[in-house]
Amino acid sequence: MTGDFRLPATVWAAAFWRTAKHILIAVVASVILSTLMLEIFSQGLGHIGLIAAIVAPIMLGGPLVFYLSLKQQELQLAYERLETAAARDSLTNCLNHGAFVAAVNAAMAENTNQVFALLVVDADHFKSINDRFGHTCGDTALKLLVGAIRSSTHNRDIIGRLGGEEFGVFLLNSDVDRARSTAEAIRAAVRDINFDAGPERCGLSVSIGGAVTRGALEFGELFRHADQRLYKVKESGRNNFDVVLLPPRPANTSIPLPTPAPRRRTA
Repeated sequence: MTGDFRLPATVWAAAFWRTAKHILIAVVASVILSTLMLEIFSQGLGHIGLIAAIVAPIMLGGPLVFYLSLKQQELQLAYERLETAAARDSLTNCLNHGAFVAAVNAAMAENTNQVFALLVVDADHFKSINDRFGHTCGDTALKLLVGAIRSSTHNRDIIGRLGGEEFGVFLLNSDVDRARSTAEAIRAAVRDINFDAGPERCGLSVSIGGAVTRGALEFGELFRHADQRLYKVKESGRNNFDVVLLPPRPANTSIPLPTPAPRRRTA
């Protein structure tokens, strides 16, 4: 077992209790089987036979069962870590596009009567940063941008990288005022970033489009409305936000199936 993959105490405890359970079953079976056999072929189990029937499964099976239980727990933990890593964007540690869409749809399905908001955050003129300073500086800028988003949102909010320099922020149980205040907080936090791009300071800014809906709405539809507001912000000069409140959905309207992922946009 390598040093960077230490098993937590809960895994050791689970392996111990699993081993104890199996050994207890083995001991009971051993005692019953020994009793039946010795009653038939000899004078009975006796004290020595009873001790042997109890000790043998513990000594012979205990270490093996514990080892196998520990390995099973280790494999399960490794699988969970790989599954978590696969859902994350490797650069920013946000949810990747597919995981973000799945998480948003699941959150809306579990809280159908709440008010939801989706903010689409797009870095302004990001291509010029890569062209002028290189992709390494561009990657640094994206990490700083995500830091600004996280500092402006709650732990329960869902953040994902939609593609390139575009990010999604899903606000659970949020009204229009909170969506707008969050958008402004993100915009201001990004503007305050002190981004040193080598020989000169490079200012960062974002354009944000948002849509607020009461009741569950399929992600593609919610994204479409937020994306439309984002385009309006970009057309009007960028470094701003625009959030729209969607009209109520009919009570008998069911949630449609997810649509294909939205396209990536260039800066």
